[in-house]
Amino acid sequence: MHPGRDVQQGSVGLADGRVLGYREFGDPAGFPVVNCHGGLVCGLDVAPFADAAAELGVRLISPDRPGIGLSDPRPDRSTADWADDIAALLDRLGLDGVGMLGWSMGGQYALACAERLGARVTRTVVIAGAVPLDDDEAFAQLNSMDRRLTRLSERHPLVARLLFATIGGIAGHAPGVWTRLSARGAVPDEAAVLESLPAPGIAAAAAEALEHAGGMVEEYRAWVRPWGFSPEDVRGPVTIWQGDEDDLVPPAWGRELSERIPDARLILLGGEGHFLGYRHQAEILRDLLT
Repeated sequence: MHPGRDVQQGSVGLADGRVLGYREFGDPAGFPVVNCHGGLVCGLDVAPFADAAAELGVRLISPDRPGIGLSDPRPDRSTADWADDIAALLDRLGLDGVGMLGWSMGGQYALACAERLGARVTRTVVIAGAVPLDDDEAFAQLNSMDRRLTRLSERHPLVARLLFATIGGIAGHAPGVWTRLSARGAVPDEAAVLESLPAPGIAAAAAEALEHAGGMVEEYRAWVRPWGFSPEDVRGPVTIWQGDEDDLVPPAWGRELSERIPDARLILLGGEGHFLGYRHQAEILRDLLT
């Protein structure tokens, strides 16, 4: 019996006519936590957290960013714009006092909500998040795959769209291959966890995210634009979770974020990589409940 794995799906109409789609996992009556998904995936990336969320009394709400999965596109968006969409979602659901969770590319979006939504956000957790990437020096430190995908999206969007569609096809039709490719750079313990995740796994999250490949092109263009705020502007308690063997996000970025955000602390885990969230689900959710 897995009470947390039943996926509840919904949508919210926004003031500009767009639709924001989301999913819910865990305890429907629990403490609300909003997830900001990672790159190349959609809000299904936290589906494996469902059982832990149910056991801990967490209502995990996971929207798709514009143009991804269930959500309509918003061209030329900034990181800070995401807070407006989340405010509308919280209004519709009648929620105040929520935790914010952001993983990888989603980290900056969680910080945007912490900066813009004030007391509506009680605590924020960022797992392996990026520093602002409109800085050439910081961008040069990014892993080669994401640098190439970003520049391709900026300079040759039609080519990027075809590439993302191809990647999505692999995820949808050969999920085992996708998962093994994703696990290839992971530390051994994390690779084993990725390959044993319950359905829907990360391949399903990628397949749905890339079904509309143009949305992923805009996603990669958006994350290197100016955020619309700085890390120093973020208020409220923030925890940065970072693995010291992360091969996708430089571990030094975790320390930089923790030093620049006024009320932040760093949890640096030895021997952990980019997928540490799947090995520490309960601890991360408890952090948001503190």
